[in-house]
Amino acid sequence: MKFILLILSLLVPFAAGAQEAFVEQVQKRDSILIADQIRYGVVLENVTEGTPLALPQFKMEDEENSPLVIVKEWQLDSTRVSKKKETPARYDIKAYLTLASFMGGTVELPDIPVLLDQDTLVFKAAEPLEIKELPVDMESFQPNDIKPQIKFPYTFKEVFPWVAGGLLIAGAIAALVYWLVKRRKKIEEEALNAEPAHIRALRKLDSFRGDKFWKPEHQKAFYSGVTDTLREYMAARYGVDAMESTTAEIFEDLKKTDLSKELYIDLKDLFERSDFVKFAKFTATDEENAQVLPLAVRFVTTTYEQEIADQASNDGKTVNENK
Repeated sequence: MKFILLILSLLVPFAAGAQEAFVEQVQKRDSILIADQIRYGVVLENVTEGTPLALPQFKMEDEENSPLVIVKEWQLDSTRVSKKKETPARYDIKAYLTLASFMGGTVELPDIPVLLDQDTLVFKAAEPLEIKELPVDMESFQPNDIKPQIKFPYTFKEVFPWVAGGLLIAGAIAALVYWLVKRRKKIEEEALNAEPAHIRALRKLDSFRGDKFWKPEHQKAFYSGVTDTLREYMAARYGVDAMESTTAEIFEDLKKTDLSKELYIDLKDLFERSDFVKFAKFTATDEENAQVLPLAVRFVTTTYEQEIADQASNDGKTVNENK
């Protein structure tokens, strides 16, 4: 019998104790089936530290026809260690092979010789190993096609990272788009504010040209757009809070300006008509609508020309004073 030396100078003289062969299943069942794995080995109890131990190369008597196959070679486990002062430690040792069978029937497990120090101990399985086959009723048996892979439903734990990641990316994209839109709007507003007030007002008034705005359903937007443009211009030209003031308040402030009486009356009539259109569902005539833009443009150009004249006059006074 050829031995493999597994532990050298690990154990000292073999002490008295229970020794036995064992058979146990790797998969715990009430019987051994084809392809089930078993552990077959020996238990050495109360062994003192220091004795050489060797285990044999495992072979069946009829290896070619034997149903047993070695899955794993010898393995050793120390199941218990006891040690007292000034005395060698004592071990319980479990040595075993992992076997499997791919044939049914009853198998006589071979003896296990163990070389311990200079003695050979032979261990024998308590009883033959019965390996059962799965019963198949050949009369009622019908072969089936290969089943497709089982698809289990996704769990919240699996889906959550993807959902959270998608929401995070969507939020980041939305925030980026919002920032770009807001930045573009801010740039446009800065560009508009950089224009002179009269240029900005005339450009906005030009967008209301055409009689398409004179239809009853469009008049509210038409009058609101024109008067809001004039309110912005008044705020820039005269410094009045025209956007937040009523018509009466606006024209009370305009009385203190250099606006001509004729233009003041015509402009006030325009704002009052606009209030009727917006709030009283008043419908203006085509003749009244045709007068709106020319009056608004005349107000902007007249007041701007007056502003230029006043500025030139002030500059002339400053030059004379400096002389």
